[in-house]
Amino acid sequence: MTLDKKPLRDIVGRLVVTKEGKRLGFVKDVNFETKTGELIQLILKDATAYARSLNLEVSSDKEVLIPYNTIIAIGDFVVVSEEDLI
Repeated sequence: MTLDKKPLRDIVGRLVVTKEGKRLGFVKDVNFETKTGELIQLILKDATAYARSLNLEVSSDKEVLIPYNTIIAIGDFVVVSEEDLI
């Protein structure tokens, strides 16, 4: 899947929700492969209890990480596929 390119500043701070509408938290930053520039993960701030219950990878700072390949759409919210998170 290819998403339209958006500047990082347009994504940071956006609410991350599942396509079913469950809130996961807000985009704090992104992790990317430095050689290719490929996005790997979104780093959440203010992760919800629901996001923490999904057994997702966490950073060394205990921040929840959302795999980039689970993103369905980026608009007013960042929408992810919950099935792909599990």
